[in-house]
Amino acid sequence: MHVTCSVKYENWCPELAQHPQNTHQASAIVDPYNNTNGISTDISVNGKKLDWVNIFKYLGAIIADEGSKPEILDRIAQTTAALTKLRTIWNDRKIAPSSKIRLMCSLVMSIFLYACESWTLTADTERRIQAMEMRCFRKLLGITYRDHISNEEVRNRTWQAIGPHEDLLTTVKRRKRKWYGHITRSTGHAKTILLGTVQGRRRRRRRRSRQKKRWEDNIPEWTGMMLGAAMRKAERREEWRKQVARSSVAPQRYGIGEGECENEFALHPGTHESP
Repeated sequence: MHVTCSVKYENWCPELAQHPQNTHQASAIVDPYNNTNGISTDISVNGKKLDWVNIFKYLGAIIADEGSKPEILDRIAQTTAALTKLRTIWNDRKIAPSSKIRLMCSLVMSIFLYACESWTLTADTERRIQAMEMRCFRKLLGITYRDHISNEEVRNRTWQAIGPHEDLLTTVKRRKRKWYGHITRSTGHAKTILLGTVQGRRRRRRRRSRQKKRWEDNIPEWTGMMLGAAMRKAERREEWRKQVARSSVAPQRYGIGEGECENEFALHPGTHESP
């Protein structure tokens, strides 16, 4: 539970009571904006003192006060471990490279993409995602760094094996844009939490010094639009669908149905939900 004061938590209690499975182990996560002096204030609800934590895991995803980096690093570690467990398949020369890549996308990359819609990406995490993907492809193609083969050549060999496809970072960005459109048009808890529309007084001015990137800050970066304009366009489903398609570098292929298309890299669960 992410709270900054007991009053806010008390206001949420009636609604939270309808979901007891989420409140039997409540904790508080430090809000770096309000806790500027590093002094933690005790919060008690119904006589129970909540614990201050900097990081916790909920539904398999890590939530931390420093943003999405711990979750992304954990996903990279889980993906690498899954790739290692299947090394017998990757080392089998009887299996075609195209089959290996499709197996990797289905069995390994799906682990990495879990809950990627909720990530806040920075330049550092984007580089880490790209590096992890290249390590996976090098493993499958039997390429080591001692071979002195560039990442561009690795991509070319991958394209030769399975054809034009969407790289992992683009998949993450596309899924987040689709999710942004979905929650913008919705009226549920996802919009309340992710767009920061919780009722109550809120300080609008952000602290001086370098600001932490917010979840919604990625949208203007990827679309080239101001956040307000992006939100208005996302409210119009068809226009936002075209915006997401234009910002994806993946080639489109037709033939699924009249007027329909899908990405060539159709290997991840949930890839084809409507934006």
